[in-house]
Amino acid sequence: MAKDKTLFTCTDCGTTSPKWLGRCPGCNAWNTMIEGPAEAPGSGGKNRYQALAKSQPVATLSEIEATDYDRAPTGQEELDRVLGGGIVAGGVVLIGGDPGIGKSTLLLQAIDDLSRRMTVLYVTGEESGAQIAMRSRRLGLSGAQVRVLAEINLEKILATIEVERPSFCVIDSIQTIYSEQLTSAPGSVAQVRECAAHLTRTAKGSGCAMVLVGHVTKEGALAGPRVLEHIVDTVLYFEGDTHSSFRLVRAIKNRFGAVNEIGVFAMTEKGLKGVANPSAIFLSTHGEPVPGSCVLVTLEGTRPMLVELQALVDSGGPSARRLSVGLDRDRLAMLLAVL
Repeated sequence: MAKDKTLFTCTDCGTTSPKWLGRCPGCNAWNTMIEGPAEAPGSGGKNRYQALAKSQPVATLSEIEATDYDRAPTGQEELDRVLGGGIVAGGVVLIGGDPGIGKSTLLLQAIDDLSRRMTVLYVTGEESGAQIAMRSRRLGLSGAQVRVLAEINLEKILATIEVERPSFCVIDSIQTIYSEQLTSAPGSVAQVRECAAHLTRTAKGSGCAMVLVGHVTKEGALAGPRVLEHIVDTVLYFEGDTHSSFRLVRAIKNRFGAVNEIGVFAMTEKGLKGVANPSAIFLSTHGEPVPGSCVLVTLEGTRPMLVELQALVDSGGPSARRLSVGLDRDRLAMLLAVL
């Protein structure tokens, strides 16, 4: 049997090479070349890119009407804060986070609230419809108008979107979706890039707001090619400690709003609830002043918050190790040098 041809693809920029390279020739990143099956010549043909080739007529900038975006609140005040006020028609949001952090829970709560005002569709590729229904019952959501599709084939998902014509759609997750026009496995660089591009074009063409759920690597970055973050309009990170009930949603990129806002949630038995006073999370309940502790006011977007800093000083030997949690090591070294 003839051996299947393989290509090495960069996970950051998508550059391909017939052999493994320690350094990507396209973006100069190290150890990002991953082996995968080579696409057959002409697979998909021109039809593969026809959906991405729609263009608008040339217009003069001064003649284009500049109007503000119409936003639809998601029902989650902290999520709306990070998004800039709500979802935008035709906008594509990519949200990533550790497994079990609460991404699906938050989106299920948001889509249930939006279903009372618009048509919605929840596409699940990681769970069955019964599992989604169990979570909905556990959260106390009615789900009477939430349409659910358990499918991982891109062509069937696009056909369903064309038939249902939803105003809001959730794809959970983009790493499980595959296109029949490509021979690589779901989750590969080529599949993630092409599926995200087709879904984004569908959102722009139909005006459907779309949320793509993404996986994260062990370093905490979004898995898949870096071009995935360039395709979408908004990139959100869902952060938090699995041993704590509090979660943070932070915007890394937002074409429709600011990126310096954060949303604070608390995980409860009935799902994620917004925290109205996040300062209470970062402050200890000390009755009297404690040495090595101070409180400062920081501005996160438009919301001031109180944060407590705690320092532990130990002069144990001539070559002490300087460690920090939540602070860059180089920044810590610079601050110590100044002090």
